[in-house]
Amino acid sequence: MLRLRPGPRATFGEKVLDLANLAAASMVFAQLVGTEPLSWTIIVLGVAFWFGCAAFGLWLMGAW
Repeated sequence: MLRLRPGPRATFGEKVLDLANLAAASMVFAQLVGTEPLSWTIIVLGVAFWFGCAAFGLWLMGAW
């Protein structure tokens, strides 16, 4: 298994948080501005993915 020192690990955690924000933007907000009917499944999956990535990113950074 790859062992990261605290500095690179915190940077990786920040990038995982960025990934969470991109997922929320693409899955949730795109549903709200699009012309197709709302898909609650995609919205729920986007929010769940955001929470999962945010928790993993915070854990990597040592904030949780």
